[in-house]
Amino acid sequence: MKVLIDILTPKQVMLFSKLAERLRKNGHEVFEVTRDYREVVQLLTMKQMRARIVGRHGGETLQGKLKASVERTVELASFMAELKPDVAVSFSSPETSRVAFGLNVPNVCLNDSPHAEAVARLTVPLATLLLTPKIIPKTTWTRFGIHPNRIMQYRALDAWAWLKDFKPDEKILTKLGLERSRPIVAFRTEESFASYLLEKASKTSVVLPLIEDLLKSKVDFQAVVMPRYESQISLLKGKLGNRVTLCESTIDASSLLSHASIFVGAGGTMTAEAALLGVPSFSCYPDKPVLVEKYLIKKGLVVRETSMDRLRTRILRDLKNIERARNAQRAKALKLTSGFEDPIEVIVKAVEGLR
Repeated sequence: MKVLIDILTPKQVMLFSKLAERLRKNGHEVFEVTRDYREVVQLLTMKQMRARIVGRHGGETLQGKLKASVERTVELASFMAELKPDVAVSFSSPETSRVAFGLNVPNVCLNDSPHAEAVARLTVPLATLLLTPKIIPKTTWTRFGIHPNRIMQYRALDAWAWLKDFKPDEKILTKLGLERSRPIVAFRTEESFASYLLEKASKTSVVLPLIEDLLKSKVDFQAVVMPRYESQISLLKGKLGNRVTLCESTIDASSLLSHASIFVGAGGTMTAEAALLGVPSFSCYPDKPVLVEKYLIKKGLVVRETSMDRLRTRILRDLKNIERARNAQRAKALKLTSGFEDPIEVIVKAVEGLR
């Protein structure tokens, strides 16, 4: 089979690198495409993945997103018409979904984010198959116009696809200038340019006041911040200076998280990743919790706090008892993931079933 995979976000790099590897191992031709987007292009380069750049990220406005999507759809239509793939795979890419539908190419969509309603409305009805974690009820998706028989579920969270056999880079701390002997608190900024957060995310940064507060405490720790956009880098550099390790280029986040004492996330993927790696994880996501986060909260693997004062208190408390906090988190993570299946096996089976 000739398989086209569209890769739009850092999470998708991690997920689809595993999928592409398995498909090639099974004898299929795999062609990856992406868009011009800082974190994704850097991460693809880091993982030595060759993906054709088709179009660009639309930025922080609805008009910009619309124009970029329309332009990318046209460019992708030409590429796919020439390539003639047997199946297209994406994490609900509006452009790939539209082009695959228009060219009568079977379209496999992955999605664990029904809260991204605009994307779901544009892609889910066009999916030949929709693959999603079992914790998300089929009825959540059928309201977007897909028949339940076209939905396949797997007993796992998406992050398990690359964490199942993950081996961290032991040199990551040296690369970042961090000391193994001192606690590390890792922070991930919010996805402020996502359409579902445009009116809700802070114009500065959700995590910034928390970091500044924690730095004033007398508890010793090293702060590492992973921004998403150039604007966030500029803001954080100006406010925090050299008091934190600011990742100005994309890093091996999974390896960093595996060494972190505590993780604080204002997004979704890294929060789930850290939780499953056994790292005490806190969420300050700037909207009501999404389904995956609700699940992890219910399982005791993520603590959600909207009050920065309470969040600061809980983080400092765990830092003072870090070994106990980490041991408890590891036990919960191991118990949960012992019942997971490999999402990649389910996705490969779905793709190969369309030949």
